[in-house]
Amino acid sequence: MSDRFKNKYRIEPARLKNWDYGSNASYFVTICTVDRICFFGNVADDEMILNDLGLIARDCWLQIPDHFPFVKLGGYVVMPNHVHGIVVIDKPDDEPDDEPNDGHNDGRDWIRFVETQNFASLRSEQPKHSEQPEQPQSSSKNKFGPQSKNLASIIRGFKIGVTKNARLINPDFAWQPRFHDHIIRNKKSFYQISEYIINNPLNWSEDQFR
Repeated sequence: MSDRFKNKYRIEPARLKNWDYGSNASYFVTICTVDRICFFGNVADDEMILNDLGLIARDCWLQIPDHFPFVKLGGYVVMPNHVHGIVVIDKPDDEPDDEPNDGHNDGRDWIRFVETQNFASLRSEQPKHSEQPEQPQSSSKNKFGPQSKNLASIIRGFKIGVTKNARLINPDFAWQPRFHDHIIRNKKSFYQISEYIINNPLNWSEDQFR
């Protein structure tokens, strides 16, 4: 990714006023560990090497559509102390004419979908949703938290799933209480963000999240 995109998606944006975070749209999210501790492994030779906690984070990320069937996933990467990923909320009652072919891909099948969903969602006048700190659950270790159809609940469920499994290995594991999000508006932005995600290990030495 060229220098002009460095740090562009690394700062926490203000939540978009009057945006319904449960509406059909594509979101780029970043979820950091507490105090940016490198729980998930390390970068060596420009590649991310996942440890056991990193594998848990990866598996829980890929399981999001199993727990939230209205979600599709774009690109993602688990870094030493954070996770980047594209989450697409795709509820059937708002479904576009052209759907992506696969829930896990490099983004090429999402382009018309991204533009159709997001421009339609800009008409929403619903109140914004704020992410709340995750709460421990009593269900089995592979279950996510309570389901609700908005971005905050999706990320909360992912964080709970990782936390419950990770603490079986490292009791000190924890997340930062909130997450960063960016609404993806068009195909140019989708490509830029997808490229940023893919290249994150290459740019680890300059990463603001270190």
